Amino acid sequence: MTAPPDLTGRIALVTGASRGIGRAVALALSKAGAHVVISARSTPLLEDLDDEIRAAGGSATILQLDLTKGDRIDAIGPTIYPRWGRLDILVANAGLLGTLSPLPHVTADAWSMVMKVNLEANWRLIRTLDPLLRLSDAGRAVLLTSGASDGHHAYWGPYAVSKAGIEALARTWAAEATNSPLRVNLINPGPIGTQMRAKAFPGENPDTLPTPADIAPLFLEVVSKEQTANGEIFMGRQWLAARNAKWAGRGTSELDA
Repeated sequence: MTAPPDLTGRIALVTGASRGIGRAVALALSKAGAHVVISARSTPLLEDLDDEIRAAGGSATILQLDLTKGDRIDAIGPTIYPRWGRLDILVANAGLLGTLSPLPHVTADAWSMVMKVNLEANWRLIRTLDPLLRLSDAGRAVLLTSGASDGHHAYWGPYAVSKAGIEALARTWAAEATNSPLRVNLINPGPIGTQMRAKAFPGENPDTLPTPADIAPLFLEVVSKEQTANGEIFMGRQWLAARNAKWAGRGTSELDA
């Protein structure tokens, strides 16, 4: 097994860090030596994560954040800069599944909420954090996408559209960063045993799925200084299967949530 990259001294921000993939990635980043700014809506869950990180010898800073509040997102960059002067790693993990329903039945409010959390919030993160990531000697940003982004799956309309938008957003940002040390990529985790996955596929046995901790090392690879890819999608299913054959073909659907 490949040793994790050394992230000692790196400053990382993880959104949606209170549970699931975000939590596992925050723990993995801290174990690799990064100081992690952990962000989510739930302060108690972030405090639990902070305790676990510190108990393992790592360090973290709690940033309570509601991604529906644009002004709060816009303030992140001005909050981080005076303390650290840069940001080395962004993992934009937070997302909302929304309602799985035929498009004509999706309410305007439900549609708007998914777009606000999944798409607008990430655009605002880019606006406020791009200057700090460019101050790093090797800024790395990762956004999460999904197999739903191809738009071929009935009832996944708002989520699918938001993920397709995230792919366009990330690749546009990557193109704009080509002549800088900043690298922007996407990860499609594939089927992972999370609460969101259980909501989307309630009949699926979670014991048949990889855990968030199983996929976290992929994130470390993508945010390492050694990673030179830009504007690419890293596929979690293939990455996991290449490392352990038991994960090949797992999950009742290629869709992740």
